[in-house]
Amino acid sequence: MAKPASSGLWPVRLATLALWALAGAGAVYWALALAAPARGPAPVAPAPALRIDTQAVARVLGAGAQPLQAAVPSGPARLVLHGVLAGSRSGGGAALISIDGQPARPYRLGAALEPGLVVQSLSRREVRLGSAMGAASTVTLSMPDDKPGASGG
Repeated sequence: MAKPASSGLWPVRLATLALWALAGAGAVYWALALAAPARGPAPVAPAPALRIDTQAVARVLGAGAQPLQAAVPSGPARLVLHGVLAGSRSGGGAALISIDGQPARPYRLGAALEPGLVVQSLSRREVRLGSAMGAASTVTLSMPDDKPGASGG
């Protein structure tokens, strides 16, 4: 007995049906994905503001019990140097300086303390200030000596 010719076509027909079903499912998936409204990034709650304990930072940077008050040539002492963090890379570092008795704030190289007074250079124990980065220094703030009576007696 010979097999009917139609019995050999069923596996091919089923494979074709499966391929078309997969293609249709893929088309439906992409149609739904592209038709969905675009969502932006999820809203993020703002980070709480950082509170910096300037006195603790000043102690870490080597400020003694009494900060050195540098005299500004135009009047009484207004600037107080609390500490210096001089970076080894160019443009690195900061100085903790308080102005007119206000809490100390960090100032990076090139930052303006007030109009006409810019941090020009930082070293381990001093900060030079002037009217602009390339101008002559008008104020030098130095850290006090750590040892009392260190003048060489």
